[in-house]
Order: sequence, then structure tokens, then C-alpha cells
Amino acid sequence: MKNNTLVHLGLALLRIVPSAFMLSHGYPKLMNLINGKTEFADPFGIGPAPTLFLAVVGEFICPLLIIIGFKTRWAAIPPAITMLVAGFMIHGSDPFGTKEMALLYLTVFVVVMLLGPGKYSVDKS
Repeated sequence: MKNNTLVHLGLALLRIVPSAFMLSHGYPKLMNLINGKTEFADPFGIGPAPTLFLAVVGEFICPLLIIIGFKTRWAAIPPAITMLVAGFMIHGSDPFGTKEMALLYLTVFVVVMLLGPGKYSVDKS
């Protein structure tokens, strides 16, 4: 590779920026969960509260881990699954513009799973 420093900086940006943006979606869900407001979509029939909990893991807890670069490849799996569900199940029949953001996030988290966090992370891989 021509400039390893730029590659690792690029991996850090790819990991940190979308994960930080994802927190803005996960934080309100976390607050709803904490406050007992568990009304939420239930596409798998496991109940709204467990589904909300899984969304909080995928949209808040795991993005925090990805930001610091801890167990990054594993931590990218729940957000990718969450965005897969959002893009194809929750917004499956919606126009492309409605599901586009979920699909972009899905793409980013799959790439993070494949490439890892880079050297500017707790994992340093």
C-alpha cells in the first residue's frame, strides 16, 4: 500500500463517523427503553420490548464499541443486522429514498466487518 497511515485514517473515519451518526438514532430508543416506553415495531413476533432492546444494542451500544474500536468486527454485526431489517422488512415496501439511509448504514457496517478497525483503535488491527 502506498501510504499505510492514510489507509488507517480512512478506516478510522469509516468506523467512527457513521457510528457517531447512528448514535442519534439509538439514543432516543435507549431513553424510551429506560423510561418504559416499549411501543416499537415487532417484525419477528418476539414482542416490542425485546425488539426495542435489540435495536438499542444495534444502534447505540455496538456503535459505541465501534467508535473506540473494541471487538469491532463482532460489534459491527448487530448494527448491520438492524439496518438489514430496517431496510428490507420495516421499509421494504417504501420508496427507495425512505430506505436508502438504512442501506447506506448496512453497507458501512458490512465494510467495517470485512476490513476491521485499523490501527487507530483499541483493537489496533
